[in-house]
Amino acid sequence: MEPQAKIPLDKHEHKPLQVNPIKHSQPMGAALAFMGVHDCMPLMHASQGCASYTKVFYTRHFNEPIAMYNTSVSDITAVLDGGDYSILMAIENITKKNKSMKPALIGLHTTGLTETKGDDVRTVGEHVELPYCYVNTPDYEGGMESGWALTAKALIEQLTEATTQVKPNKLLILPHVSMQPVEVEKVKELCSSFGFETYALPDISTALDGYLSEGQGKLGTGAITVEDIGQLGDSATVVTIGTSMKIAAKAMLEKNPNVTHLHFEHLMGQEINDNFVEALMKIRQIEPTPLLKRWRGRLQDAMLDSHFLIGSSHFVVTGEPDMCVGICELLRSVGGTIDAVIATVYSPVLESIIAETVFVGDLEDAVSHFEGADLVISNFHAERLLHTVEHTGLILRGFPNYEELGNQLKNDQLYEGSTYFLFEVANKLREVRHHG
Repeated sequence: MEPQAKIPLDKHEHKPLQVNPIKHSQPMGAALAFMGVHDCMPLMHASQGCASYTKVFYTRHFNEPIAMYNTSVSDITAVLDGGDYSILMAIENITKKNKSMKPALIGLHTTGLTETKGDDVRTVGEHVELPYCYVNTPDYEGGMESGWALTAKALIEQLTEATTQVKPNKLLILPHVSMQPVEVEKVKELCSSFGFETYALPDISTALDGYLSEGQGKLGTGAITVEDIGQLGDSATVVTIGTSMKIAAKAMLEKNPNVTHLHFEHLMGQEINDNFVEALMKIRQIEPTPLLKRWRGRLQDAMLDSHFLIGSSHFVVTGEPDMCVGICELLRSVGGTIDAVIATVYSPVLESIIAETVFVGDLEDAVSHFEGADLVISNFHAERLLHTVEHTGLILRGFPNYEELGNQLKNDQLYEGSTYFLFEVANKLREVRHHG
């Protein structure tokens, strides 16, 4: 298949504001990452409004109770009282009010207000009696993807013990922010099937996954504990999924130079999953399970079955860079034409996407590309814009998705998820052509 023509990637926006933004803030990514640590109390160093928005956002997307707290800072108290006082008082008040709540970790993440003030969130940790991890996530730079990645990096830098020893069968997965809870779970299961002692950081596979447990909504219910994070240094293999997570892998290598780092831009489609499985086989010298081989065959069948619909169609994709690259490469593997990719923020991985145009922007920029597309893959906010465009369908991906239930159980990863994704796209295209 011949590469599509493409213009050079424009790394910067050229408007003073975003209209119908697809971008979300760094603190939102950090909050989600801290929810992926067991018994962590995500504490946003911000006003009540900032934290309330994040809490409502995730509550509507996942339809689950959300563990989210804030330091109730205002522009006045930030200047007069200082950020240190607000953090200490917030921790004391929250833990006194909920006496049964015993956080294993305070996950403090900053916002634009407190970063502009310049609060010393590192030093304040010396006065906190509970285990404490801080991350600087101003919302005037970066986005959700970088906030998540910076938090993973901070957890490793501040909690993981340095060592030079490795356990040959211990593996750490560093997944990007757009991977849903069930997707993290599926990747962990695959690695475990090769005999690895598998961990993920952050690990939302048991958080926000639709399982109601006692005390849910008060503390993070992630599958990795603070003790686990402390002992991650002896992982023989670290697997990053998504370019944004390379900074966390670098932090691991600084903790232990003997760690082997394997990087994958995404896990969508046959080729990259073949590479992933081959890497695991090489380390463990174990054949894949019969079920895994069967799913590979099912994906090949799905590629054949969906080729005629997808191969004659044009697509527009919007969202976080690490999500966009996987979707685009899977669609192109069966002949799809990518008209435009509109990313939330710049990432080097965008340079690898083959499309007519790739740029950083918002839905106002994207709407001009909708008319010529057969299918748009975007978040919930694209829905109302597409009401005015005939013969163009929509598949919801990324944050937020307020339209559909079960986002936490939607799987697009590995052979299995890629199969489901191709059939979903092909069925939507058939629906648009018959009823559009």
